[in-house]
Amino acid sequence: MSHPEHPEHARHPQHDGHPERPEPPAPAVPAAHRARFTLDPDFTVGPVDPRLYGSFVEHLGRCVHTGIHEPGHPAADADGLRTDVLELVRELGVTVIRYPGGNFVSGHRWEDSVGPVAERPRRLDVAWRSTESHRFGLSEFMAFLRKLGPRTEPMMALNLGTRGVMEAMELVEYANHPGGTALSDLRVAHGDKDPFGIRMWCLGNEMDGTWQTGHRTAEEYGRLAARTARALRQIDPGLELVACGSSGRDLPTFAAWEATVLAETYEVVDHVSLHAYYEETDGDRDSFLASAEHMDVFIREVIATCDHVAARLKSPKRLTLSFDEWNVWYQRRPNPRPVEDWQEAPRLLEDVYTVTDAVVAGSLLITLLRHADRIAVACLAQLVNVIAPIMTEPGGPAWRQTTFFPFAQASRYGRGTVLDVRVTSPTHRTEKYGEVPLLHATAVRGEDGTLTVFAVNRDRHAPLPLDVALRGLDLDRVVEHSALADADPEARNTLEAPNRVVPHRVTGTVLDEGVLHALLEPMSWNVIRLA
Repeated sequence: MSHPEHPEHARHPQHDGHPERPEPPAPAVPAAHRARFTLDPDFTVGPVDPRLYGSFVEHLGRCVHTGIHEPGHPAADADGLRTDVLELVRELGVTVIRYPGGNFVSGHRWEDSVGPVAERPRRLDVAWRSTESHRFGLSEFMAFLRKLGPRTEPMMALNLGTRGVMEAMELVEYANHPGGTALSDLRVAHGDKDPFGIRMWCLGNEMDGTWQTGHRTAEEYGRLAARTARALRQIDPGLELVACGSSGRDLPTFAAWEATVLAETYEVVDHVSLHAYYEETDGDRDSFLASAEHMDVFIREVIATCDHVAARLKSPKRLTLSFDEWNVWYQRRPNPRPVEDWQEAPRLLEDVYTVTDAVVAGSLLITLLRHADRIAVACLAQLVNVIAPIMTEPGGPAWRQTTFFPFAQASRYGRGTVLDVRVTSPTHRTEKYGEVPLLHATAVRGEDGTLTVFAVNRDRHAPLPLDVALRGLDLDRVVEHSALADADPEARNTLEAPNRVVPHRVTGTVLDEGVLHALLEPMSWNVIRLA
């Protein structure tokens, strides 16, 4: 983080279906204020990699301690994992979890996180000026994933800020080698007989950022990452490796950083990372609602840089992207509670998300899907408490933030092949991005032939009629139209009112003679399922 396939998700009884909200009578709408597009199965973007629905757990604030792990909590299991959080993570539909950082990893010694818990050292975490107890470490993280189920895989970050090739090799040996060596036998002695089988490894975190402990230049990092990648492939050629790309498109080193790093690493890595966070600034809500315009350009520019390096190297290899940190994050807001330095698990970055934030998060998900041909992994940062879709109270309940719902619905229904969507839409002007379409949309065709349209209406004041022409698709009914919208754009879910905002069922959406007709509520996230 920057400093200053499972279709059957568990369903919580409160959300088994959506409350119905009667659709208001459709006003007479001029043709110029209608949005439309055409879908044809012969025109596709590409298949969705299930790992697009990933998340991120960092030792930051209360993400781990009193988030996913709280021994003594009434809902804690024998391993101290909160079963109420486990249930919500399963419902969220997370397919991969990146760990243990984030900025935290650049000062982290992996050896501190293994072995008997009582013997693990307490250390300063200089990234977040906190104290880390290491009561939750590598073994506990892998146990957490096993309890989530086999469809959630680990993505481990390596410390290339203050450490290097040897430490990375040692961690891979400890985690993945079956036994018969000092480090693999140490894991067995620690109680984990079977190797963890971690396939995906991040070669550091945000090494382009001057805030990063052990920050390096692009030349320094590129050479270190290449040496580390080659060493790890000597242990296991089948590992998936992620090189650090830009932690922000607006950094002065952007694109030049990727070009330099990939010149060193292109043939020995599989993915390059991107990080991006969005927030409303100066009351400019229209620009905030159009944040996906920035994300789209960012992705296109990184792809262009990757392909330029491939051309220079005359390489037939096609690098893919790991958008392993993305979210809404109000970095300019002060922390709501004062925090003293070196506290353990302080309340940090606990943004409470509104309906507006959820609509933006849904729009960002649409952008990721629209680039499914090049995005192999994406991680919503983070999972619990820290700018997260799930919140907890120590000793108390866990609940869903507004941003939980777009992600859970996309993960559940956004599996299959993304169809090419070319939108014709009315537009409006924004301060940051100029003229933008009011409709932001994509569509995913499932392997069973069903179709899901994900759509956002960016208009804060008026509903948006939508017509979708279906060609070559054997569909005859609307299964459901669900929307997340509210008359109060600041509505949110809190400890006191955890179910204030939930998706509702929209009536009146029809499929008539091969054309889908829907009315999208003002400032809304919509999921329309057809069969």
